[in-house]
Amino acid sequence: MLMKYRLYTPGPTSVPEATLLELAKPVHHHRTGEFRTMFAEIQSALQYVYQTKQTVYTITGSGTAAAEAGIVNSLAPGQKALCITNGKFAERWAKVCSQFGIEHKDLKLEYGVAATGEMVAKEFAAAKYDAVILVHSETSTATVSDLESICKAVRASSSPEALVIVDGITSIGAIPFKMDEWGVDVAITGSQKALMLPPGLAFVAFSPRAWKAVEANKNLREFYLDMKAYAKSIADGDTPYTPANTLIEALGVSLKMIKEETIEGVWKRTSTIAEAFRQGMLGMGLKLFSQRPADSVSAVYYPEGISDKDFRGTLKKTHNIHIAGGQGTMEGKIFRVNHMGYTDAYDCLAAVASIEFTLKKLGYNVQIGSGVAAAQKVLAKLF
Repeated sequence: MLMKYRLYTPGPTSVPEATLLELAKPVHHHRTGEFRTMFAEIQSALQYVYQTKQTVYTITGSGTAAAEAGIVNSLAPGQKALCITNGKFAERWAKVCSQFGIEHKDLKLEYGVAATGEMVAKEFAAAKYDAVILVHSETSTATVSDLESICKAVRASSSPEALVIVDGITSIGAIPFKMDEWGVDVAITGSQKALMLPPGLAFVAFSPRAWKAVEANKNLREFYLDMKAYAKSIADGDTPYTPANTLIEALGVSLKMIKEETIEGVWKRTSTIAEAFRQGMLGMGLKLFSQRPADSVSAVYYPEGISDKDFRGTLKKTHNIHIAGGQGTMEGKIFRVNHMGYTDAYDCLAAVASIEFTLKKLGYNVQIGSGVAAAQKVLAKLF
């Protein structure tokens, strides 16, 4: 039976048809006036998504490249960071610190627990730090930390000049993220999440406070990710090295869609779809994983007797739907479904309905329609 392929993984996410068509066009040379004009327009749109007046640098690479660039450029070996580790990706940024000789203390939280300003204030009262590094929306656990309160806690501490370095890979462009207003110093994201592109581009922005730290860092061991080179090139509307220019051109299409909907509209749509999905899961008797669920991605416990292999395998084989499993300590225990980017209300209903059918097939006692009805009640807010 014909079944359209539906991608619900939290990266890569679905890409709009208009963006895919842009990628199908002939390749253009990037060292031209036309490219510089387009790149300037994209810069303005990225600043809008980030809610910042600062430059947003475009790197050809994954989100990990942007995270490494943000951490290593702004922190020199011997400086000390507080790394909030509450998921697989948060743990990765602590490893980056270790790799480059940045001293750090890990504030270890259980998977599914969100970081708060109170936690950070307590740590800063006990020791001096040059930065706090955290994941705003931890993709592996579908948990969102209270970034605004964390920024306030750092500024109110005895180290108010400490940098707030944020992995916003599944928050920027999906849920409220206000770089300038909240006082975020380094913010990173990737193309394959809320920005509705294939993987291949990464983005990083620095506050004036963070850029001062970059300029003071005389022990940088990066070459490709030396942000001073990016700053020099972007002054001429360019990149220091060959960019993935076809992706950059397609990015312009996706960013235009975001601006037309407005970033506030995107936040509302994502939030409503996420709440609808969660209510759908609760409506069929399932249990949510995170203690503070993110709106960009949801995590749900498997019912007893349902295996990850059978569940996700049946979804893909029977319904042509691809979702994600758990990571790290939650592997095999939860499944994760994306709500960010090119996702609408009917994608949500399709996800809920297919999960009902799959659980029924695997022997779980679910009433068909119970989850869908619960989700529809929430989605009515959008219409």
